[in-house]
Amino acid sequence: MPIEILMPALSPTMTEGTLAKWLKKEGDSISSGELIAEIETDKATMEVEAVDEGTLGKILVKEGTQGVPVNQAIALLLEEGEDKKVLDSYKVKATPAASESKENASPKAEQQNTVAPASKPAPVAPQPSRAPTAAPVAPVVTASVSSDRVKASPLARRMAEDAGVNLGQVAGTGPHGRVVKADIEEFLQRGGSGGVVRRHAEEFVQVPHSTMRKAIARRLTESKQTVPHFYLTMDCRIDALLELRKQLNDHAVAQAGEGNKPAWKLSVNDLVIRAAALAIRDVPEVNVSWYDDAMVQYRNVDISVAVATEGGLITPIVQNADQKTLPQLSTEIKSLAARARAGQLKPHEYEGGGFSISNLGMYGIKHFEAIINPPQSCILAIGAGEERAIVRHGEVEAATIMHATLSVDHRAVDGALGAEFLQVFKRYIEAPAVLLL
Repeated sequence: MPIEILMPALSPTMTEGTLAKWLKKEGDSISSGELIAEIETDKATMEVEAVDEGTLGKILVKEGTQGVPVNQAIALLLEEGEDKKVLDSYKVKATPAASESKENASPKAEQQNTVAPASKPAPVAPQPSRAPTAAPVAPVVTASVSSDRVKASPLARRMAEDAGVNLGQVAGTGPHGRVVKADIEEFLQRGGSGGVVRRHAEEFVQVPHSTMRKAIARRLTESKQTVPHFYLTMDCRIDALLELRKQLNDHAVAQAGEGNKPAWKLSVNDLVIRAAALAIRDVPEVNVSWYDDAMVQYRNVDISVAVATEGGLITPIVQNADQKTLPQLSTEIKSLAARARAGQLKPHEYEGGGFSISNLGMYGIKHFEAIINPPQSCILAIGAGEERAIVRHGEVEAATIMHATLSVDHRAVDGALGAEFLQVFKRYIEAPAVLLL
């Protein structure tokens, strides 16, 4: 009997994935432990090893297929001595990919889905309106059409009547150009007044959501809707920090000698992470997660560092950051960032962490408020250093000032506690020699 190769669960939170690439083709012999495919999760692309031996008899899920549920059969493996003919009578018990079931949904099913089920539903976040579709494209008209002459579902007619929308101004995407619920929603989202809301196909390109982008959208929406954010901003003078960085980098160059690559090159972000790690160690009450039955306080100072990748934001973790020297931190952060951009992080390298840091200073952003990464309770947003004139001891002098904004989950971290953390962080930033201890 053929062996089913299933979509693996590559992390505890994974429910579906994208089959990015097959490394084997039908008819190839496969040994246990051999790499057979690349699977894209919500955070990285990972290689999958074969568990059993045999011949790859049939590929059930093509490359590039999104939304493949965990434990769904993706291929069939023939055992030794089995003929490919057995595949003709073998029936795979698998559920269709979420993306396929959504595309095949009929307008009737769409209307039925608006009726509340008899059982108590689970809370669902509001869904955004659909992306524009290239076909069918509504013809450009100059005169409005009577709503009575437009084909529309009963639900769409009722929504249009309640919103005062002329159905003649809405392009229908249902069968034979019928206006359905989603068309009314998109029309209202785009302004809902006059003109044709559908664009011609040559005016846009539709980019499918990646697994990572969908996960980011889901988690950030959940965070803003369920976590009471509270923001605290403090100015830090970083002239001494910049001078220390220059001295340490100059020392690394001198130590390497002419023509040799320095052992390290510290960034401002490396120093900021070191300062934050020591501040968390001094104020451990911010290193927590809120749960309904208890508050979890972490013993390790594991910091998630936001890294921008082509597919979206990912937060690799610097574990035990308070126990590492600046050169160690710098080397580890560069390695994590490079592997994050290449999609090569392992789940344990980005899942977990007790505190996050997001730095947009290198883009010239002076101030921003970051969204908390649940179940963490804090994220520190770092802006660019800015030269200013300040008054010190009654005299005006130039200084480089950096904004640091702490977003906290107010259920777990009170304003006074967040302010205490920022005060300690500021002390480390403005007296940076302590970072070397």
